[in-house]
Amino acid sequence: MAIKRKEKEIYYSLDRILKENADYNVIFGERSNGKTYAVLKYALEQYVKNGSQLAIVRRYRDDFTGKRGDQIFAGLVNNEVILRLTNGEWSGVRYYSSRWYLCKYDEKLGKQVMDSEAFAYGFALNTWEHDKMPSYPKIRIIFFDEFITRDFYLDQEFVLFANVVSTVARDRGDIKIFMCGNTVNKYNPYFVEMGLKEVKKMKQGDLQVYTYGESELKVAVEYSYFKQKKKKSDKYFAFNNPKLQMITGGAWEIALYPHLPYKYKPKDVYFTFFIEYDNEMLQGELINVNDTNFLYMHRKTTELKNTDRDIIYSQKFDPRPNWRRRLTKPKYKWEQKIKFFFDNEKVFYQDNDVGELVRNYLNWSDTHENFA
Repeated sequence: MAIKRKEKEIYYSLDRILKENADYNVIFGERSNGKTYAVLKYALEQYVKNGSQLAIVRRYRDDFTGKRGDQIFAGLVNNEVILRLTNGEWSGVRYYSSRWYLCKYDEKLGKQVMDSEAFAYGFALNTWEHDKMPSYPKIRIIFFDEFITRDFYLDQEFVLFANVVSTVARDRGDIKIFMCGNTVNKYNPYFVEMGLKEVKKMKQGDLQVYTYGESELKVAVEYSYFKQKKKKSDKYFAFNNPKLQMITGGAWEIALYPHLPYKYKPKDVYFTFFIEYDNEMLQGELINVNDTNFLYMHRKTTELKNTDRDIIYSQKFDPRPNWRRRLTKPKYKWEQKIKFFFDNEKVFYQDNDVGELVRNYLNWSDTHENFA
């Protein structure tokens, strides 16, 4: 049985970010602080007020089909928000065929009845091709929930999302876009693709606004925070584990990675390569110390001197033979040797942030790219 949200508890509010009147509203923070609830409530308020429909975007269709689709608005139903917003006309939400309808139980008919028109539509990035033909003239709010993931992103995912926005917006300029995510991965493609260069430096409670030259585009980014500093449930996550800080305090989730096991000298390095990812350059060194071989990854703090000769892994397409893209798909023996260290967990890192960067690059490298 779902528990009603207590009014005395302070949850995230859209009030601050809405004042910026931005086209894109990017909101991230700790789990369960009310980000999703706030956006869904705002969307329902707009639908009741002026008929604006909502597009719910997720990475995979399974993220909102079946029981998951039924539960998306459960919090608003349980708190009787829909009942209040519609002055008692509707009390619930029913999901059917990638659409959400307001509904209620009709005592005279003895069954549940639905509104004749959907107030929300579901779009999945991995199947957007199937959804792009119809016109959606009443959709004025797009909501991409859980846009940040610690798992794999789809190939060209930001472009797929942009295509969904294009499908909905067509030639209109009245769309407001919300993107919500938990602090599970600060090295994600959206921050880079959208030019949000300062996001990784943001602290909880910060709000930044980005503009883009002469364009009218405006993006507001908020690192949301939970005003009620301590929750009773925090005691269940009091372990000395940095991965859990994003649950209790909204910090970015970062795993623990092995650090340098031995001190080494330049003569101990027998092969060097570089990884360019997320606007950062990392240096990889194959090292032999005490008859032990291992790979060490650290930041490259100076400019590359030999971009025509150094082995560089990058997402960029570059025709030079020393530029490679996917480390996990080796074609030459020296590439296989690098991959061997990753496959056999013989890689050490300057710090945990470097480990996170490499992990995200390898996740991208493992994906299958579609050039169509």
